[in-house]
Amino acid sequence: MVIVEAIAYCLIMHAWLLILLLIPVVALGGNKVDLLVVDKSRSKLYLKQGGKLVKEYRVALGANPTGHKQQVGDERTPEGRYRIDYRLENSAFHRALHISYPNERDIRRARARGVDPGGQIMIHGQKNGYGWVGWVTQWFDWTDGCIAVTNREMDEIWGLVEVGTPIDILP
Repeated sequence: MVIVEAIAYCLIMHAWLLILLLIPVVALGGNKVDLLVVDKSRSKLYLKQGGKLVKEYRVALGANPTGHKQQVGDERTPEGRYRIDYRLENSAFHRALHISYPNERDIRRARARGVDPGGQIMIHGQKNGYGWVGWVTQWFDWTDGCIAVTNREMDEIWGLVEVGTPIDILP
């Protein structure tokens, strides 16, 4: 009888876990989001579909977040319209979605100043091995210009965002 109760308990717990994992898919009708918006002044990432807010996340930005990224090493998060141009499952920061910075305008600005515009700007999770401190690191800006979320949030975002999705990064 104990074995039957243990099996029943495991089945119920697995069913609840499956339901919790499917909530974002059901809420979106199984579709992906069609726009990401980062509001740097509020440290927020918004996922939208059809103009409606689907999810919202607190983010950590570049350690010097004010203003548009100018060059490699300035620790600024870029501003403007970009796209998610590839996904990196085996990132040094859990998982990552690459942002199409620098665009042609960014490259021209950097060349005019004689500097390298930088690159490798991503939405990513926590540094591998440090996912457990994500709840703390999200309260201050620490990246080199990227947009960081917790690993759990990155897994959720990963399932909702496709390559080609536009991202608006606001001051």
